[in-house]
Amino acid sequence: MNTSHQNALQRGWQFHQQKHFAHAERIYRAVLQEDSQNANAWCYLGIALHDQRDYPAAVAAYRQALQLHPEFPIALNNLGNSLRYVGEFEESDRSFQHAIDLKPDYFNAYKNRGTLHVWTGQLDKGLLYYQQALELNPNDAELHRNLGVIYLLQGRFAEGWAEYRWRWKVGDLHRPQIAAPVWNGQDLRGKSILLTAEQGLGDTLHFVRMANLLRQHGAQTLIYCQAPLVALLQQSAELGPVFPNSLQPEGRFDFQCSLLDVADVLQIRADNVPATLPYLHASEHLRSYWAGRLPRSPGKFRIGIAWQGNPDHQADLFRSVPLKEFECLSQIPEVELVSFQTGQGTEQLQQWQGSSAVLSLGPQIDQTGGAFMDTAAIMETLDLVISSDTSIAHLAGGLNVPTWIALGFVPDWRWMLAREDSPWYPSIRLFRQAKIGDWQTVFERMASEVKRIVVSRGT
Repeated sequence: MNTSHQNALQRGWQFHQQKHFAHAERIYRAVLQEDSQNANAWCYLGIALHDQRDYPAAVAAYRQALQLHPEFPIALNNLGNSLRYVGEFEESDRSFQHAIDLKPDYFNAYKNRGTLHVWTGQLDKGLLYYQQALELNPNDAELHRNLGVIYLLQGRFAEGWAEYRWRWKVGDLHRPQIAAPVWNGQDLRGKSILLTAEQGLGDTLHFVRMANLLRQHGAQTLIYCQAPLVALLQQSAELGPVFPNSLQPEGRFDFQCSLLDVADVLQIRADNVPATLPYLHASEHLRSYWAGRLPRSPGKFRIGIAWQGNPDHQADLFRSVPLKEFECLSQIPEVELVSFQTGQGTEQLQQWQGSSAVLSLGPQIDQTGGAFMDTAAIMETLDLVISSDTSIAHLAGGLNVPTWIALGFVPDWRWMLAREDSPWYPSIRLFRQAKIGDWQTVFERMASEVKRIVVSRGT
């Protein structure tokens, strides 16, 4: 490789590390215009395309690299990663195996191969490759975090919490810059503690219940959460004071702890989940407003729906549900569907081919009072909520309204395995895929259950 091309690839990689993926892609393509036989440039291009979620194009770029350099372990490993995102699981596995054959101590290939098998539901095989990776790098924080997720999914809570703590060493989570030490179980009677949100809105809605639990044990709590959630959480006096994490917290605290870490410290398990519900509450004013604006139709069964989660989530491909899968519900004459979807995903309404229209409440929902304020009030006017695994489901569960969640073949750890109920939310029922990508069967089951409920109500 000539020096100028090598320097260009290094410059592109610097942009890539700063997450300027499109800029890096342009640099890599410029190199390839001058040297189309540059296997390294094709591999770099594949990485840039993968990180922009153009997985088919990434696969094609890696294939070009391997056509030029068949024994290229990094390209084989990266090809395996992109293949799993396009559903080519067997070829992905072969690609990882080839990389390991060429480089028996290739840590990332073992780790990524383990993740492939976890994604396809072969948890024992995934754990086997993770253990082999651990032998090569015992202190890899991401790998330990992944082990924690699997153990929690399997209901092995003691092992799961211990491994999941490693997430703080991965580098993508940060605690508030305050002097208070992290709480690890000290007596909190009469003590103040800052309870922080560490991940997404759904995670906060899920674990904010921990504030009430600590307050029952004498703690003085302050919830330090995402600013959009403040108005909603302030509706629940039992949770205590709430403050936006966009601002520096006021006052001094004896301790700090993330809401999720409280569950770890208290060793929450499936049989001791604090599930006093509801712990979230809709505004009385908004409940009355929406009850008037959306009066119940005689003989109708009204279902609120949400299908698209955060597209930036690494598992969104397996968690979000195409809106078209809800069309079978609209074929039930008594059913009325109300959309809770905002932002990304709403464009799918233009292709709706259901037997009746989906009632869309417009982009102004939740724009005035705060995130989920209108949504929470509307939920309490409905008969049922059906959602993909997203924050809407956690809101409905915290409100204790009847909710069904459509789950992918290997779900988020909190939903565990096999069961149809959730120890976290008594009002939630889980409908699981029997095989990867098969949402049709899930929604056919839901439609059958809705028909049964409608018939029983009419008799």
